[in-house]
Amino acid sequence: MPSEVPAVRVLGVDREAPDPQTLRIAARILTAGGVVAYPTDTLYGLAADPRDAAAVDRLVDAKRRPPGLAIPLIAADRAQAERAAGALTPLALRLMEAFWPGPLAIVVGAAPDLDRRVVGEGGTIAVRVPANAVARALARTFQYPITATSANRSGRPAPATAADAGAAFGTDIDAVIDAGPTPGGAPSTIVDARGAAPRLVREGAVPWDRVLQSTA
Repeated sequence: MPSEVPAVRVLGVDREAPDPQTLRIAARILTAGGVVAYPTDTLYGLAADPRDAAAVDRLVDAKRRPPGLAIPLIAADRAQAERAAGALTPLALRLMEAFWPGPLAIVVGAAPDLDRRVVGEGGTIAVRVPANAVARALARTFQYPITATSANRSGRPAPATAADAGAAFGTDIDAVIDAGPTPGGAPSTIVDARGAAPRLVREGAVPWDRVLQSTA
């Protein structure tokens, strides 16, 4: 018989009112350079400190992620998102006001303290404030935006449950925050907001025509 994958630590929380003490445990894991799976608006994602090179190493190795792919971020609120960003354009501010919290990630300039593997082409990051209360609370407790790549090995389906996220990685990650199943569906829409007009980077949960209407 094949050997079983070792079980990862599971931290159960209520999806609407996550326990602060449990989130502090998860935040301490992130502060120590760990990787934590957690629920987002659609599926489970992987959190790590985007400033910590060793933590990003662990995240990339766990996912078996090809090099050269930027890693999006989730923030607790707009003020926290601005800590990971460079100067924000008027367009970026309008999109934040119109769609946050929600599944719209905004491409902006990256702060200099982010690990280079998190940063995309042209020195950019994609950041959003999610509608998911657990994801926001984790970022708030950690006191800095967290990575938001999907909790799957590269090329495998992204999980909608904590059990599937844990089974995918075993002890290659440090913990899973279990808030029950996520709804699935389309990933976040990604919009480049560095210029005067929005540019679609990835289609997703927010229709492109709504983005255009909000900036008309």
